[in-house]
Amino acid sequence: MARKIAFFAADTEVAHAARDELAALYGRVELDEADVIVALGGDGHMLRTLHETEDLRAPVYGMNCGTIGFLMNEYRTEDLHERLAAAEPERINPLAMLACKMDGTEARLLAINEVSLLRQGPQAAKLKISVDGRVRLEELVCDGALVATPAGSTAYNYSAHGPILPIGCGVLALTAMSAFRPRRWRGAILPQNVSVRFDVNEADKRPVMADADGRQVRDVASVIVRSEPSVTHTILFDPGHGLEERLLNEQFA
Repeated sequence: MARKIAFFAADTEVAHAARDELAALYGRVELDEADVIVALGGDGHMLRTLHETEDLRAPVYGMNCGTIGFLMNEYRTEDLHERLAAAEPERINPLAMLACKMDGTEARLLAINEVSLLRQGPQAAKLKISVDGRVRLEELVCDGALVATPAGSTAYNYSAHGPILPIGCGVLALTAMSAFRPRRWRGAILPQNVSVRFDVNEADKRPVMADADGRQVRDVASVIVRSEPSVTHTILFDPGHGLEERLLNEQFA
């Protein structure tokens, strides 16, 4: 029996046209009625889909109607039911971010790719970094720093010269962006179960914002990042084109 499909399109003409074309061929149901969710867009839309459907049990199968499409499968209208039946699942856990703002308020967000801290103004940020309650770096003078999951290690992390991490490796990447002092410090590879804390030094003079997959919290005083094993996202890939293969391809491109 064919699975019930919900199509979730990015806000672009291309994605909307793809949704209408596929819905005419295969029918469509609402997100909370679906056996599988087909995301139509680029990688940013895949992240949005995963965040918006994290309380649903249906896996997500992406079809690229965007630019890069690292998390997406090829867009084709033919044989969708067969492709979904043959698709291979990848299960990933997000990061949990607790950001404490200078005014005392807090923000809690999940991130599938990375949590990043970025300077808000012209002056470099000054960050104190602790791992599991132990201060590891008293002061990092930089444009910013991030913690990336293996799934997100080829995104912003890789652009900042961080390492590509294999899926299931049980580690996170802590990567500095344009470090000024210590000049040669590029980051660290950390066990997945640690808690990473960033304290912003001179926060009133050198304001910093936190970003969780594009959702921003400005004027932070401290940020705690850890893996969230209680939340699992399931992404479907065509056979031979899963995250492991894509991560390998990135390293030999």
